[in-house]
Amino acid sequence: MCKSAKVGLGAVTNLLPIFVIRLKKKTRPVNPEEKAELKVTRSARHAKNIFMSPADSQTAELFQRLPETPHVTIPAEATRSVFARTGILPCQAIRAMIGAGEIFGAPEIEPDQIQPASLDLRLGKVAYRIRASFLPGPGATVRDKLGGLKFHEIDLTKGAVLEAGCVYLVPLIEQLKLRSTIAGFANPKSSTGRLDVFTRLIADNQDTFDAVEEGYSGPLFAEICPRTFSIKVRYGSRLNQIRFRRRVGQQLDADERPGRIGDRRLREIHSDIGLVEGEAAIREGLNLRISLAPIPPSGLVGYRARRYAGVIDVDAVGAYEANQFWEAVHLRDDRLLVLDPHEFYILASKESVSVPPAYVAEMAPFDPLIGEYRVHYAGFFDPGFGYTEGKAPGAKAVLEVRSLDIPFILEDGQIVGRLVYDKLTDIPDQIYGHGIGSHYQAQGLKLSKHFKQG
Repeated sequence: MCKSAKVGLGAVTNLLPIFVIRLKKKTRPVNPEEKAELKVTRSARHAKNIFMSPADSQTAELFQRLPETPHVTIPAEATRSVFARTGILPCQAIRAMIGAGEIFGAPEIEPDQIQPASLDLRLGKVAYRIRASFLPGPGATVRDKLGGLKFHEIDLTKGAVLEAGCVYLVPLIEQLKLRSTIAGFANPKSSTGRLDVFTRLIADNQDTFDAVEEGYSGPLFAEICPRTFSIKVRYGSRLNQIRFRRRVGQQLDADERPGRIGDRRLREIHSDIGLVEGEAAIREGLNLRISLAPIPPSGLVGYRARRYAGVIDVDAVGAYEANQFWEAVHLRDDRLLVLDPHEFYILASKESVSVPPAYVAEMAPFDPLIGEYRVHYAGFFDPGFGYTEGKAPGAKAVLEVRSLDIPFILEDGQIVGRLVYDKLTDIPDQIYGHGIGSHYQAQGLKLSKHFKQG
């Protein structure tokens, strides 16, 4: 076990070939990009130009060219709407971006990496144990900074253990070559957050975590710091995901979060569809309360992680007994829970929430106005989460809670976080929980998929 490093807080059935997007612009003085007709054709010449040579021979295979593929044409009407509006891009737009060479990797991207409004990212062949977390900043690449920070390299092709309390950097298989109106934003996957694994995206020339600017072209890296459990990972493991936001040209300087739903519109959506059961508390997003009511028949309220419990394989589903890694939390009749500093808890919201298919949601990970604790690592809720047309919202928000430096008392029904909603540029052709292997649809208080249920 290595000494803990302090990390700053902020976490298609067949693949399409390499494509070039040719834009035939129609006349429109305000914003010609919105009326662009997308015609997609294969171009081997383009495929050669978009690939980059790595600086490190250890990861050269991560940046090799994608294989030649047969000609495929995507009808303009199938892609026009998803790229003509402001907001988060749905899965069909992500497929089109893969086909156009804006997202690429070797081995090629697998269909099940594509989620309703995000793309799972895969670990590359090598991990670097590094001295501390860092950002490259403008004018510098990740590899520029890596040389002076890395302790040693770890081969991931046969699997390797990343120890709790240590910081690692892993080049990802996927790379980006984005157009000038599309930016990327990343989060840990839900299963990663529920293991208390602090995972963030880093990219060249960026001065923030979990974000790449419009028009970014280059490699992606994952910073990984297991906080409680040591984890086993391997080449191809998926710990985080990226989503893409498009904004029109006029918004590049005027609006930092295009597509964000304001409180007034959020109240209208709740009135029409129902974001939670009953009355919604909306202030800078949908406010959520903690549930500390005992769950019959056991009286369970939540879980607290056991330290030094053992290694968890991130790719093993239903493999572990929960009581080996977690202590059940039970409370007295006063329903008060004292969060011990730097301990990790799994709790649930009192509300069942819903994310309608035309929207995505994200939980703010840390809000000092409501307490010195973090309530979510992953934070990203796919379109369709907890949603069934004509029925009440059906899924709790599971909270990954860590008090920072002081003990903190939570009471049943206390507001602990808020969901902010963004609109999609189009309704995705697949939504969460409908035939795509979603693990947390209709969930209550639930541990990650790695643990045996029931």
